Amino acid sequence: MALISITRLRVRRWWYLPQFFFEALRSAKQAAAAEGNLHTALLRDRHLTFWTSTSWTSEAAMKAFMHAKPHGPAMRKLLTWCDEASLVHWTQGGADLPPWDEAHRRLQTEGRPSKVRYPTPAHGSVLFPPPTSSASAQSRLK
Repeated sequence: MALISITRLRVRRWWYLPQFFFEALRSAKQAAAAEGNLHTALLRDRHLTFWTSTSWTSEAAMKAFMHAKPHGPAMRKLLTWCDEASLVHWTQGGADLPPWDEAHRRLQTEGRPSKVRYPTPAHGSVLFPPPTSSASAQSRLK
């Protein structure tokens, strides 16, 4: 069994992008190298929106990554940087990452919003359009 974790973040102002990209890439590299990580993928979506998809051997492994540096401190910055943030976790038989349309469906039906200081109306409802799926917008780290 693998634990799948999906996050969707929308950066609220373009001037947060340089810091966001720096922290996001550091965190993605950390995830790919973390003990218990099976796969890590990123998706750049439209309107300053970014998705992550990871699979883990256990919830404990995922939580150890979440709280460790650089990811843990970066998560606290998202309170100000983002106006939409949501996540969903589930277990499945295989470690393969789901397609982005499945990640979107799960996020809308089973997901929850994360805390942000300046939420949009869509933030609380977790209702938003499906992500783009162009190959140039995707990065697979592991």
